[in-house]
This record gives sequence, C-alpha cells and structure tokens, in this order.
Amino acid sequence: MDNLNNQPPHHVVIVGGGFGGLYAAKALADAPVNITLIDKRNFHLFQPLLYQVATGTLSPADISSPLRSVLSKSKNTQVLMGEVQDIDPQAQKVILKGETIPYDTLILATGAKHSYFGKDQWEDVAPGLKTVEDALEMRRRIFVAFEAAEKETDPAKRRALLTFVIVGGGPTGVELAGAIAELAFHTLKEDFRKIDTSEAQVILLEGLERILPPYSPELSAQAEVSLQRLGVTVKTKTLVTNIEGDIVTTKSGDRVEQIATNTVLWAAGVKASPLGKVLTERTDAELDRAGRVVVEPNLSVKGYANIFVIGDLASFSHQNGKPLPAVAPVAMQQGQYVAKLIQQQFAQKTLPAFNYIDLGSLAVIGQNAAVVDFKFLKFGGFFAWLFWLFVHIYYLIEFDNKLVVMIQWFWNYFTRKRGARLITGEESKAEIISRQLLHKA
Repeated sequence: MDNLNNQPPHHVVIVGGGFGGLYAAKALADAPVNITLIDKRNFHLFQPLLYQVATGTLSPADISSPLRSVLSKSKNTQVLMGEVQDIDPQAQKVILKGETIPYDTLILATGAKHSYFGKDQWEDVAPGLKTVEDALEMRRRIFVAFEAAEKETDPAKRRALLTFVIVGGGPTGVELAGAIAELAFHTLKEDFRKIDTSEAQVILLEGLERILPPYSPELSAQAEVSLQRLGVTVKTKTLVTNIEGDIVTTKSGDRVEQIATNTVLWAAGVKASPLGKVLTERTDAELDRAGRVVVEPNLSVKGYANIFVIGDLASFSHQNGKPLPAVAPVAMQQGQYVAKLIQQQFAQKTLPAFNYIDLGSLAVIGQNAAVVDFKFLKFGGFFAWLFWLFVHIYYLIEFDNKLVVMIQWFWNYFTRKRGARLITGEESKAEIISRQLLHKA
C-alpha cells in the first residue's frame, strides 16, 4: 500500500510500549506504514526483573529503555507519551486527553495489573509488582522493616517487623521470596548491630497444592526444596482470608492462622488493564473472568478486522482450549504475528491463525538455583540458574542495559552486596495506621 493516488500511508496506532507493542512496532519498522506508538510512560520496562529492583539488586534504569531511543532508527514511527481514554471504532479514532488520533489499524497492548480477587482494599497494605513504582514501594517497605527492627525494643513487635509474607507461589512470588531470604540471611547479616537479620521469617503462601503450578510437579518440588534451603517457609493449600493492620489471616483446610507482619507483598493474580472494558463497551467484545478481551484466531476483535488485541490484555484460547499464559514470550510472538499479518494484507495474502510456540518456562530461586521447563527437558540447580541469567541478559532491549546488569550480577555473585538499597518514597496511609496499631499493642 504505497502512497498511490496521493493517499497517505496506512496508519497503524499501537497502544502500549510493553513487550507486545514494542515488538509489533519493531517488526513494522520497514513496512510501508506510518506508526504511532502511545504509552503513558516514556520507557519500555523489562518486567521479569522487577523483583530485583524491589529487593535492591538493580536500579529501575537498569531494566528500562527509553522508547524514543529504542525506536529512533524506525523513521516511520512516532512515539507519543499519553494515555488512551476512549476508542471510537466507527470513526477509527483513539481519544487521549485533549487529543484525538485516527487509525487504519489499531493494536491494543496495554497489559495487566495485579488483582486482589475482589479485595481491593488490600492494595494499600499488600502492594503488587507490575510497575517501577510498585517495585520501589516494595523496596522501601522491605528495607524500612529492617531499619525499624533495629530500633525496636519489644521482641514481639521486632518479630513482626522481621516477618515478610509473600502471597502467591507463582514465578514472581517464588523469586521475591528467594531474593528476600538472601537479603536477610546473607546480604544484611553484618550490617546491623541490635538485630540478627537471620532471625527473619520469609513466608510464601500459595492457595494451590504446590508452588509454581504451571510447571511440572517435580520442578515445583525442586523449587520448594531450594526455597527451604534458603530459609523460606513455604505454605501451600493456604488461602489468605483477611489482611488488616499488621495481621494476615490464613485458612488451610479447617485451620485458621494469624500471622503478625508489617510487610505483605502481593504476587497472587492479575487482571487486564481498564482499556479492555472500554473496548467491550464500544465493540461488544467479550471479556473473560480476568477482564481480558476474547480475540479471534488472528488476534482481531470479533466484527472489527482492523482492531487487534495482544499480550496480557488478550484472551486467546484457540490453541488448546485454555487462555495463553500472561508471560512476555506470548506478547512478543503476538506482536510479531500481527505485524506480519498487516504486511501480508498489503500483498492480498492471508496468514494462518496465530500459534504460540512455547519455548519453555524459567524461574529463579535465589543465587545458584533456578528451574527450567523445556517440556522435553526439565532441570534445576546451578546450570538452570546460568541459563536463566543468559536468557534474561539476551532479552534486555538495549546494549547498555545488558552490560550494566551483567556487571551488577557479577559483582553481586562474588560479594553478595546489593548497591540499590536506597529507601525512597513516603509511608502510605495503611502503613501509618498499621504502625500506630503496632505501637498501641
């Protein structure tokens, strides 16, 4: 679709600069189209390493890349910082605050946020991990807890300060638990004078019968053993029924338990971004239980061949009857698929339905331990950890990020020191109330 009859080039609008949106934009860099990439942030975030920001190993800039820099050589691409508030499918426009942008093809890739399963009041008490701000808030709470414990003279209150509860035993929860255990039992061991950080409790709660549910049972068992060696207490078949003040109430079968803690971290579930609801109001698209848009086999919205939804916002169950997992490789492959589909349409050609190629799953469990599930090959331990390092370095977007992260990991490996342990930000209202209750006790 070259510029025939003085018609402007086909305009592709991509909403979201995460893995799906960015990979789509990069795959269209040489196509005869104009691209507008819209994101409310000016950077691409490598979410798989957010937990390392939350635990002081890396800084936000180490895992972030400015979108304009990443796409600077794509001369057909304009990057806009803004937030899409509405969509007009009939007029083929997206509406931002004070601005309307027309499109010929629309790609929505706005991802997901954490879900509290109807208990949204827990969000202030138990932050999730999806954004840089989330990671910095987690980091602040983790290190503030150690600092407060150093000054606390009451043994019970000190014990609550040194108790860290992670809700959710998926990859994020497992990685967080392992990293906090390494902090408490190794990195910080010589840094305090009044407290022994190795007396900390790191408790990982999972509602199902094993951690890492998507992995094979043997890898889940191996991961649990590795966490226990690090000092993590793993509790499966355990549901959180309430979080209030400095008390987490759990239920396992008929047994109800209360855990006194000042630090609760949430890694238990996700729900789609609010743009999914906007889209269904404008197109009658179906949403699944997590708020994701149910898409056609080619990732388009039913009845709208020029609107595509990819990544964590999409519910694609045409492959095996189950929605694809909300992981980065799915978003990457979907972004590349839609880009190829658009180009094939110019040549009056079609593509077969999207087919996700599952290359395997990885989860790290502290230093020197990880699990790798390649379906045909499953292994854990030190070599799995090395493979995990290689894969994450490979997929970091920019060379300087790769270099900085490699140097940081090399230094951390031999010294067990973490240089990004700054406490920034302010106490939330929930934390202030919790601290006041703790001191009244």
